Amino acid sequence: MHPIHDSDIQLLLATTVAAKRKPARIAEIISALDLLHGSIPSAAKLSEAFARLGTNGLLQAIEDGFTLTAEAQKMLASQPRRAALAEHTFSLKEQLAAYKPTPVAANAIAIIPAEIEAAIRAHRAPVQGVGKNLLMPIRSKETDNKRAGSGRRPASRKR
Repeated sequence: MHPIHDSDIQLLLATTVAAKRKPARIAEIISALDLLHGSIPSAAKLSEAFARLGTNGLLQAIEDGFTLTAEAQKMLASQPRRAALAEHTFSLKEQLAAYKPTPVAANAIAIIPAEIEAAIRAHRAPVQGVGKNLLMPIRSKETDNKRAGSGRRPASRKR
């Protein structure tokens, strides 16, 4: 399979996480991308990755979701169990370079980048909303009371 892009590998790994029990929708794949990598590629790159993986027989559309084909599942099953994400990415990139798709497996997946962009906005909407700032430290009353009582008191003067 040529060329191999990082977005292809990210999409394969995210689809693996999102489609464990049932075909994953675009929004679930976007959430898995954010969970695994901490960032989401652009909608255009993801749209191209869906098309490439579908054409090469690694990703298939079922009903309203997406799953990995048997070939892609074999690739991901051969990945080391306890490896870092960088090792998974490198190993999967090597396997995709050696992969030769069968002509029968070609199943083009056409997703409009606007659909992906809408899923990305829906995923980011709760983060941008009004809520607690989770980065601020939480003070409890117990620690405030311990700090107030831990100081030394001035000694009284005896006359």
